[in-house]
Amino acid sequence: MSCVGNHEESRPSDHDAAFRDYVVARGAALLRMAIMLTGNRADAEDLVQAALAKTYLAWDKINDRAALDAYVRRAMVNTHISWWRRRKVEEFPTDELPDQVVADHARESDTAEVVRRALDRLPQRMRTAVMLRYFEDMTEPEIAAALGISLGTVKSTVSRAVARLRIDAELGANAGP
Repeated sequence: MSCVGNHEESRPSDHDAAFRDYVVARGAALLRMAIMLTGNRADAEDLVQAALAKTYLAWDKINDRAALDAYVRRAMVNTHISWWRRRKVEEFPTDELPDQVVADHARESDTAEVVRRALDRLPQRMRTAVMLRYFEDMTEPEIAAALGISLGTVKSTVSRAVARLRIDAELGANAGP
């Protein structure tokens, strides 16, 4: 009995295996960054999936495997900005209030939630710079390259963002003695 089709083509290639290994190794870190960018897990999962899809399509063109994280982070930032711009046009005020948001019970501590809300209050550029600097542990030159801005802009943006977080009323209310 013979089977129809070429089974050699259906086996995962080295290309697929390398990509799969990358996603398994870095998926959690990418999701953490996406959550901080988007503010919720559902949008973050979509953002990571979109960025990884773009990365998969360009996988053969990426010669420097050490730069994969930077490539994916840049794809995430660009995709998020694109979605944000598109959503900005599509959202309109209404007289009806939407359903209430259900709290995410997966949060391990109240402090994490307070920090997330404080980050959400920052402007987009500040939030992105802080996320890349402190959550992704990128250097200032790496952030400048990833965002396509000058090193001085990165330094001043991160400095202003940290200053805003220091005076944030909700963060100050939760500070210990």
